[in-house]
Amino acid sequence: MAVTEVEGPPSEAPAKRGLLRYNSPLAQVSLLGIICFCCPGMFNALSGLGGGGQVDNTTADNANTALYAFFAVFGVLGGAAHNLLGPRVTLLLGALTYPLYAGSFLYYNHHPSQTFPVAAGALLGAGAGFLWAAQGAIMTSYPPPNRRGTYISLFWCLFNLGGVLGGLLPFSFNYNSGGKPASVNDGTYIAFMAFMLLGAALTVLVLPPVRIVRDDGTKATRVTFSSPATEGAEILKLFANWKMLLVLPAAWASNFFYTYQFNNVNGALFTLRTKGLNNVFYWGAQMLGSAGIGYFLDFGFASRRKRGLFGVLVVALIGTAIWGGGLANQLKYNHGELANRIDFKDGHRYAGPFLLYFSYGLLDAMFQSLIYWIIGALANDSQILSRYVGFYKGVQSAGAAVAWQVDRRKASLLSQLFVNWGLMTISYPLLALLVFLAVKDEDNSVSSVEDGKEKDSKLSAPTSFH
Repeated sequence: MAVTEVEGPPSEAPAKRGLLRYNSPLAQVSLLGIICFCCPGMFNALSGLGGGGQVDNTTADNANTALYAFFAVFGVLGGAAHNLLGPRVTLLLGALTYPLYAGSFLYYNHHPSQTFPVAAGALLGAGAGFLWAAQGAIMTSYPPPNRRGTYISLFWCLFNLGGVLGGLLPFSFNYNSGGKPASVNDGTYIAFMAFMLLGAALTVLVLPPVRIVRDDGTKATRVTFSSPATEGAEILKLFANWKMLLVLPAAWASNFFYTYQFNNVNGALFTLRTKGLNNVFYWGAQMLGSAGIGYFLDFGFASRRKRGLFGVLVVALIGTAIWGGGLANQLKYNHGELANRIDFKDGHRYAGPFLLYFSYGLLDAMFQSLIYWIIGALANDSQILSRYVGFYKGVQSAGAAVAWQVDRRKASLLSQLFVNWGLMTISYPLLALLVFLAVKDEDNSVSSVEDGKEKDSKLSAPTSFH
């Protein structure tokens, strides 16, 4: 039996304010952002090269299929792992699998057998499930209820700095590769591994949740207990929970488009060095997108429900415009890769495809930040939220596993674009319905789900100041 945490009452003495207070939600969310900068941030930069940095996408497609298949299972189980082990151990177990994955492609540069990358991908899928479940529980339960959007944006900016720096590594290390297709060199993989190992080491600095105190003196958590039997039963109930069923299409869509964008836009159109440069701006766009939607979701209107509904509308309009631009671009090369790849020095020829890829990054951050904000608004109990986020990450990863095999089987690029566009379009009205039915303007209750029904328990924690 192990401890988990729920929203607790105010502590006896007010907490000392200050940006440098180590047990504040701000400090711990920032630390979490740095850990994810080093681990999934660098992984994103590696994936963004297309084919894991290899000329042939086949090995990376198979490795990522294994990765996301295992992620689908362990993403759902990750919430239970967090509730049983706590965030520090759960994050450490997850982070250690990232350098192994990067190392498998370093090995592949010299020994072209798929066995190691595919096995490393499966292990990373399990580890990523743990890491992201712990991340989601922290992100949705530690911040003050009226500042969740701001904290999500802070995390997303720190996390995506990893993608920005990770894009500079292959750009600089492979600058003289010319316009011919080539795999990235050993130094690129070694640099990725070094950052990932640093991220794993930083997980030991994560504080136990019971020690986190907000600036108003309230503790973010208090101690309760969980057991494997309890967690197993609660996980099964998620699949009949109407809230999670409304989230399901958005979760499925939210990583499905990576395969198309990385392999068949960035990977198919640009030279090796330009792919790295593009990723600097792709992940930089994520920082802008998350900051913009996060600010709006916290400060856009007095009504939290209205902010959620308008947030869905804004993302829907921007998403429709961006995918429309993607269609216009895709019609120019539906036969496959360009023989004469685009280099960043090509001026006008480079500008349009670059702007599109930048916009894809912007949309990704806005869409996922919106989903996290909505999930965080469904409850205050981190035990419940860890399961919600685990469900979200599990479904998200199942979709990604399917997407990598769709690409592996050489589905037409136009078909892949329409599927991605359609999945996101379907999710918008369902997210709006979830906000309308489940997001309250006041934050004075915690929802728990038992047999698909809500049970509200009043807390002594302060309500949202809206």
